Order: sequence, then structure tokens, then C-alpha cells
Amino acid sequence: MRTTRVDLEGRPGHYATITRPATSEFIVVTILTPRRPDGRTHHVQADCEDDLRSMAECLQQTLDGLRGTHSMIHEYHRELQRFAD
Repeated sequence: MRTTRVDLEGRPGHYATITRPATSEFIVVTILTPRRPDGRTHHVQADCEDDLRSMAECLQQTLDGLRGTHSMIHEYHRELQRFAD
């Protein structure tokens, strides 16, 4: 079994989609906000722990609207790890 997509919802109007095409070395994260309703796409290196942590921090802060604690960021990191090498 392979997870192909995860949709995340934060505070009202703030969403993210995480995907990874089967042949890609990148995890694709699209963040949609009221300021960017068409979304902003990030390509995260699937085998780079620093990239995963950085994206988790970005997701947490954007979707939750505040700089979170380690445990809050870890929840987003765990979702990204589903797609990591």
C-alpha cells in the first residue's frame, strides 16, 4: 500500500495538500490561503530530513497561524514522513 495524497486543514481558509508522484524524488506540498487562493507549491527533497523539518515548520505556522511548539510541528512532520524515502 502507498499513500498518494494527504489533505490538511488548519484555521479557516488555510489548507495544504501533500503528494508524491511515484517516480519523483520530491514531495510536493501545495499551501492554499486566503492571500494565495491558487496556492503556493513547494518541492521538498524526499530523502532530506532538514527539508522535511523545515517544511513541517512552515506548514504548522501557516496553517495554525502561530509559531508552534515541538510537538505541534511534529504532527506535520509525521504527515510528511509518509512520503519520505
